[in-house]
Amino acid sequence: MKRAAWLVALTLLAIAGWTFTTPASADDAKPMRVGSKRFVESYVLAEMVTQLVRQQGVTAQHDQGLGGTAVVFRALEDGAIDVYPEYTGTLAETAVKSGASDLTALRAALAPRGLALSEPLGFENTYALAVSRAVATRLGLTKISDLVAHPELRVALSNEFVGRRDGWPGLVERYGLRFPSPKAIDHALAYEAISRGETDVVDVYTTDAKIVRFDLVVLADDLHFFPPYEAVLVYRADLPRRVPSFARVLDRMRGAIDASAMQRMNARADLDGVPFARVAEDFLAGAGASTRPSAPVGLLAGTLEVVRRHGPRHLMLVVVSLAMSILVGLPLGVLAYSRRRIGVAVLGIAGVVQTIPSLALFCFFIPLLGIGPVPALAALFLYGLLPIIRNTYAGLVSIPADLREAAVAIGLSPTERLRHVELPLASRTILAGIKTSAVVAVGSATIAAFIGAGGFGEPISTGLSLNDVTTILEGAIPSAAMALLVEASFLLVERFVVPRGLQHAR
Repeated sequence: MKRAAWLVALTLLAIAGWTFTTPASADDAKPMRVGSKRFVESYVLAEMVTQLVRQQGVTAQHDQGLGGTAVVFRALEDGAIDVYPEYTGTLAETAVKSGASDLTALRAALAPRGLALSEPLGFENTYALAVSRAVATRLGLTKISDLVAHPELRVALSNEFVGRRDGWPGLVERYGLRFPSPKAIDHALAYEAISRGETDVVDVYTTDAKIVRFDLVVLADDLHFFPPYEAVLVYRADLPRRVPSFARVLDRMRGAIDASAMQRMNARADLDGVPFARVAEDFLAGAGASTRPSAPVGLLAGTLEVVRRHGPRHLMLVVVSLAMSILVGLPLGVLAYSRRRIGVAVLGIAGVVQTIPSLALFCFFIPLLGIGPVPALAALFLYGLLPIIRNTYAGLVSIPADLREAAVAIGLSPTERLRHVELPLASRTILAGIKTSAVVAVGSATIAAFIGAGGFGEPISTGLSLNDVTTILEGAIPSAAMALLVEASFLLVERFVVPRGLQHAR
């Protein structure tokens, strides 16, 4: 039967794609995994650790831009990553919630979780509020308490800062600020907003290169609200035992970076477009701001490189999740048709799942499945169910009653009617649902990069962190092209799945 053969072929293709993109089980295929949060400095520091580990002859992998603190810390707790750069104040307030940011207290809080803390890396990167020099001069702003007299100012803050205890809520309470609810915005985009005059006050990291580039005035924390934010490495406590050479990496990183050096590295990556790996390599080699030219990569060449590096993983996410959605969605659609009361519940549940924001659904599976492709496949599988279930149900319900009666009259059993009459007649509608599910999977899979699953979303995430339109397009263009290819491929699939008598029917 052509439909069954197609489903088998699709499943085999999914298995082949999974096998092709999944490493072998040898020890060398289990690299030490270094995580980073979704901002420039975290990328650079994580790349340093990755390169130092490789210099010790150990295979290491950098999982870029896994999201905010909660996601990356949970990934470390679950063993999905082995180490990532963090800050003492952030650990105290959002991860271990101890309230104390000194190293001794943090280590005591982390130990029961199987985690350990390095010595400080040599610099502090604290939160601060900043305004443009023009606003600071006009209103005489030099410190945060000066803002109390100016509630008319517009405030735009990064999403994480808005909700942190050591962020905006605590700052409002300590200083008695009386601003309306601030606008939540991506950290990288906040600089663009203040430079264009669209906002007046933003939160910054004190080592951000764009503070100098956009000539911002950092307001003094005169009531000493922010705790110390010393840069450190948080790692699995058993990592030095599993990878003995990691101890040498910790020694090499201890006190190795001062604030000015970190700000220069951030500037090279964020403002000059130097790749994170290159910035880390030059610093570790003692080259500082190397004078070697960083040849710009054109959009076409960059896009082709993204397709080479991330295309197989993105394709695997789409194909495997679609195969699972088909194998589960088709029977559920048939069940909804044959058992109408059950069908209402099935369609309702699938509809509710479809309303959950994509990133929220991806993150929901992290506590259960860790980070990487597995939770991404689970989320994409659920997102793909509704179009298949709904169209299978709609296709079967729309079959004229006289055709069903004719099938009964010639003595076909319910199973035979479903297989030889109803499913073929509903095949065009069912196929349309599968096509919709496939296109949705292509787009939704880009969000999988935010939980370390890779794919075309990885350059998009990096581009958002850098506010680099070219880098964003290098991920967005292949994703759009894949969606168009999916649309075109279903025209060919229709010739083999839909009965000839229905292919040209209107």
